[in-house]
Amino acid sequence: MNKAESERLGSLFEQIGYQPTATVDNADLILLNSCVIRQSAENKVVSKIGALKSLKKNNPDLKIALTGCLVDSDFDKFQKRFPIVDYFFSAGEMPPWIDQCVTANIIPLKPTVSTFINIIQGCNNFCSYCIVPYRRGREKSRPVDEIVCEARTLVNRGAKEIILVGQNVDSYGHDLSDKPDLAALLAEVNNIEGLKRVRFLTNHPKDMSDRLIDAIANLDKVCEEINLPAQAGNDDILKAMRRGYSSEQYRDLVKRIRTKVPDISISTDIIVGFPGETDRQFRESVELLKELRFDNTHIAAYSARTGTIASREYEDNVPPEVKKERLATVERLQGEIASEINAALLGKTVQVLVEGKKKGKWHGRSRSGKLVFFDDKKNLLGQVVNVKIEKTSPWSLQGVLSE
Repeated sequence: MNKAESERLGSLFEQIGYQPTATVDNADLILLNSCVIRQSAENKVVSKIGALKSLKKNNPDLKIALTGCLVDSDFDKFQKRFPIVDYFFSAGEMPPWIDQCVTANIIPLKPTVSTFINIIQGCNNFCSYCIVPYRRGREKSRPVDEIVCEARTLVNRGAKEIILVGQNVDSYGHDLSDKPDLAALLAEVNNIEGLKRVRFLTNHPKDMSDRLIDAIANLDKVCEEINLPAQAGNDDILKAMRRGYSSEQYRDLVKRIRTKVPDISISTDIIVGFPGETDRQFRESVELLKELRFDNTHIAAYSARTGTIASREYEDNVPPEVKKERLATVERLQGEIASEINAALLGKTVQVLVEGKKKGKWHGRSRSGKLVFFDDKKNLLGQVVNVKIEKTSPWSLQGVLSE
């Protein structure tokens, strides 16, 4: 979500006369797009604002703007907390000091090969650990026609892959008068001429429908990749998190997905050290990972967020050293699992959408989301090429161009 919003804000400022700078020292305007999903993320934002004080002192004409999930509607509170910041505006909004007719339907003039479109803002789930609903508000879907028009425009400007994003994409459309769902939206986007691939994230297990699974299985441009956060493998912890499903229901969903889409790549999210999590409860999360064998696992230690249900109702009583140890355990396990999954691709050929060059090598992703590197002298940016895999690791693949 933040990447998608940053792309559009960057495009907005370029269209009204600004140009990006390589360093903050040369900037007339510095825009901070904040994330506060964990305390460490919020700390980075606060630290960055503090680091800008000397710049502001030396250049009083410098303007600083702050947006993203740190900012709620009480702008006066933030002005007192961060007096060097000139402008505040909420996550997902456009800068209020700019003529709103200019900001309508801002679409990047030069999109990347793979680019984002926000399809739904906010979240209604109120998981006990999560601050997002309090900062981004309730779910609000964009109309299908508006999204398809934006996607078509991005493709006409050079995008090859569209990633539909939202805090919970599975809830898309329920608040619109004609009640479209994500499966219907995917079908519309799938028909756009010139578009090569479609992805979407993030899903909520309790809201994922069989219609959506069928869409992944049947729509040719929709990639066989899905992010499906489990968060925990113990039912008591899941209940305390207010996730709305049991570990058994989650397992059944993964099995249904893999039955209909055998080549699917599934990633998940796990939180370790949630208040009250015992060693036994943590081991149940480990067993879930061992059993379901995800292609990737995003791991976080629980971080209390002021204002959330968990911060009010539970004591953050798992010691930091225990959280760190559990984090390391899951990281080691996921490294082993990913190594084995990726090793099975050795000698096989995968289709790669080329997104750019890094350290002299082309890079891109397979349909299942695997990061692939290869050498070639031709300009292959934006093309889908076949790459034979010659080397694997837990996090990426190396190969050679294959005809």
